[in-house]
Amino acid sequence: MLLDGRVAFLTGAGSGIGRAGALALAREGAHVIVTDLDGDRAATVAREIAAAGGWAEAMALDAGDDAAVTALIDRVAGRGRLDILHSHAGIQVPGRLTEVSLDGMDASWRLNVRAHFVAARAAVPHMQRQRKGSIIITASNSGVQYDRGMIAYCTTKHAVVAMTRQIAVDYAADNIRCNALCPGFVDTAFNNGFEQQMGGRAALESYVAGSVPMGRWASVEEIAASIVYLASDQSGFMTGHALVVDGGESL
Repeated sequence: MLLDGRVAFLTGAGSGIGRAGALALAREGAHVIVTDLDGDRAATVAREIAAAGGWAEAMALDAGDDAAVTALIDRVAGRGRLDILHSHAGIQVPGRLTEVSLDGMDASWRLNVRAHFVAARAAVPHMQRQRKGSIIITASNSGVQYDRGMIAYCTTKHAVVAMTRQIAVDYAADNIRCNALCPGFVDTAFNNGFEQQMGGRAALESYVAGSVPMGRWASVEEIAASIVYLASDQSGFMTGHALVVDGGESL
């Protein structure tokens, strides 16, 4: 197995891409710490992993709570090691400049940038002691292109791609890799912002069919395969990269 015995800490892993990533990492032998704002969702994912013969532990965690994130990462790493951080939790606030409230922009920055900064900041010292680690930060293909009417989302996703590259160059000598995962359209509840913006599900379906060259959504399993790749030694010489998995939409 690619990740046998490695410890992976995940945020936002109770549903969608986060859940699929947790399941995929566990299948490759990782010991997965599943965290989510909804503790019941996290527990359900951990039970799924255990039922499949894997190892997982579930914890409720608000990824926007700086102190709680730092304390929990320190606690997990203090029991032995921390090999993988997938900082995934995020928010999608739709709207143009004059349509997004200050609170909406602040919430976007808090979860889409600051929360990843805090999680990575907590993880790096533990990985430095091990002289190895992989940090995966979920951005979006919105971090390498521009979506009409999504200023808060695009701004923060571009920022997190830049932050990922800065972490990568600063800690490459410690054998710590940091890469951004940049999915395109995946059929999960996270798309509610785009759906509202476009005027309903039918309009969103039409947009995906017309704007994605492959003409379809990605599956969560396809994105999870990229998470495993970034976590494992298969990507051992890759750092500071924005891995775009979007069916060609950003081309």
